[in-house]
Amino acid sequence: MTAYYQLLRRDLTTSLPAPQWPVGIRLDHYRDELAPAIHAVLRMTQEQGGGHVANLDTWQQQFISNAEFDPRLCLVVSNAEGILGVAQCWTSAFIKNLAIHPCAQGQGLGRALLLHSFQVFKQRGEPYVDLKVLESNLRARQLYESAGMVFVLRDVVSDD
Repeated sequence: MTAYYQLLRRDLTTSLPAPQWPVGIRLDHYRDELAPAIHAVLRMTQEQGGGHVANLDTWQQQFISNAEFDPRLCLVVSNAEGILGVAQCWTSAFIKNLAIHPCAQGQGLGRALLLHSFQVFKQRGEPYVDLKVLESNLRARQLYESAGMVFVLRDVVSDD
């Protein structure tokens, strides 16, 4: 069965809604000591998003050695219990992964993190931000579209 993704885009030249953070949330960015916890959240949510996350050492090496890596663009949200979500973004104004720990889903954290990502890219002078989402991932598509992202193109998911 062929799987498709949709490329979605958010125009950043207009006003953006402010994120509404749940109580007790702290915002941070990638640091090496957070890598195991970030990786764990990505692994927990990989099946929901249809992606594949390599083992910790491989993932971390591929992530930090990517030409588009900037630790300030790996946005991490946590509370007193630990890391609840991550937006792994690239310098090309692309959101590679948006993952929320299953225990924190449905509480507005994903929307707040997405809106914060938009603000970060706008502050960097980007006119828009893109992401890819599996066409079958209706929950994610609804979130992205409700935050003002619009359809750009549809393509076949490749195995690379």
